Amino acid sequence: MEIYKDLSSPSIKEFEKLLNGQLSKLNIEEGKIIEGKINKITEKFVFLFIEGLKSEPVLDINELKGMGLSDKIKLGETIPVLLEKIEDKHGEVLVSASKAQKIKGWDQLVEAYEKNEPIMGKIVSKCKGGCIVEHIDTGSLMFLPGSQISDKPLKDISHLMNEPQKFALIKLDKIRGNACVSRREIISSFRKEDKAKIIAKYKVGDIIKGAEVKGFSNFGCFFNVNGELDVLVHLQELSYSRVDHPDQILEISQKSDLKVISVDAEKLQVGCSIKQLSKDPFEHIDNYELNKIYKAKIMKIAEFGAFCELEPGLTTLLHSSELSWTKKNASAKKMFKLHQEIDVVIQEIDKEKRRVAVSYRLTQENPYESFTKRFPVDTICDAEVVSKNEYALFVKIADIELEAFLHCNDLTFSNNGEEELNKYKKGDKLKVKVLEIKSSEQKIRVGYKQTQKDPFNFFNDKEKNQTITVKVISTDNKGLTVRPENCEMDFQIKKSEIAINAADARPSRWTGGEKLDVAIKEIQPDKRKVILSIKLLEEIEKKEALEKYGSEGSGKNLPFSSLSEDLKKKEEEEKKLK
Repeated sequence: MEIYKDLSSPSIKEFEKLLNGQLSKLNIEEGKIIEGKINKITEKFVFLFIEGLKSEPVLDINELKGMGLSDKIKLGETIPVLLEKIEDKHGEVLVSASKAQKIKGWDQLVEAYEKNEPIMGKIVSKCKGGCIVEHIDTGSLMFLPGSQISDKPLKDISHLMNEPQKFALIKLDKIRGNACVSRREIISSFRKEDKAKIIAKYKVGDIIKGAEVKGFSNFGCFFNVNGELDVLVHLQELSYSRVDHPDQILEISQKSDLKVISVDAEKLQVGCSIKQLSKDPFEHIDNYELNKIYKAKIMKIAEFGAFCELEPGLTTLLHSSELSWTKKNASAKKMFKLHQEIDVVIQEIDKEKRRVAVSYRLTQENPYESFTKRFPVDTICDAEVVSKNEYALFVKIADIELEAFLHCNDLTFSNNGEEELNKYKKGDKLKVKVLEIKSSEQKIRVGYKQTQKDPFNFFNDKEKNQTITVKVISTDNKGLTVRPENCEMDFQIKKSEIAINAADARPSRWTGGEKLDVAIKEIQPDKRKVILSIKLLEEIEKKEALEKYGSEGSGKNLPFSSLSEDLKKKEEEEKKLK
């Protein structure tokens, strides 16, 4: 017998409320690191007691040994763990000691990095380009570049292996979860008392000349001052313009003047600023006008464009989409050099976001406007095929460095545009008509068939129910393919439109090359559609005959009314003669 709890009952809900309240008091939440006390040890597992949890979390002994916590595997010892699940689908508590160690380890590294403090580690192995260093406190692995092992070249580093020693954190990437350290920094660093004497030389407001960029972080840039002091310039102090990362405007080893904005004698830290060396350019941003050309200096070249400086402190992004009129994937690396001065047009000024949008292509003549002046819509001009895909040709017009788009449907008036496309290759020349010019979309559309006489014009003076003569091109089970006289278009006569009597509606009655009269059943110029019918012609002729010779009820008076009977009698007579 199975017993089911009523989870919706007031008592259960009240209990849940009390339980959650109690857990919150104990500061127990999923995703937090908590302390667990060992209250039971088996051959393979360690059981923890954590106040407030209804069941005992379990840790694998091998996991603890692998973390270097063998000495902690004792009754009563506390182990920090990450609480992953208060209750899984099996009702068990899920915790992880390794994840807790990793998180704590990373937090320690971040704290040391921000404080510019050394960490203890040991070189555990060699790798390409350097060595792997293990953080002694947390076991976190870090990269030691070969150039940062010592201040002097070393042929042999065996004496340094597995020896606890100090390292300086020079790079920390939280997103990728990797860190870079330096032993050389420690070797060449000054003693604390010497550093205090150096810091005492600086005061707020001092201008530091020619500080050298030493390294980047997500929150700022480190500079070396006169080879004796490292200072941090926070991200918001780099520029009055928005900067997402220091490498957008600075490069390693680049030199820059700094202004001292803080001195902390206790922490032995000096804070500096670059942007405070100049006035806020946005205070006089009204001096700049939209759609006007200004000089800008290339400060940094990236994959997606270039960072330009309109004036000291006023940096903007020149996106790759604004580099060229004709090249969609234009490369700033191929077009510009670092510190090159170029002309740009200001497209947008956003005072709230402190953002200025600029364009380089707008300083150049718009080739699409030039094309419009020279070849307006409906102009017929010479073109050369430069490339093609499965549905269109791309052609070059005259000597203009622009490609026009020619869709296969604009190659011919017939319905086999894709077949017609296969006839063309690169280098072929043809006359085309300009159909559409869209400067904003950088698009020119041309057509070839528009330079030819439209065969559909044959029907301009034709009317519904009018009789025309056609030539049979081919036949199949669906009907006839015919071409009107003095017309270059083919049309389909469906099987249902061949004859009044279903027995006579056979396409096989005709062969290719035969001529016959048909009636126009429908003309739709807007859809370039014409319906031809033999059946309709028979109905028209029958109606005319009835009007001439009598009514359908007195059909015996018609000259053809006894035709079938006469043919039947003739067949019987021929049989008797045989």
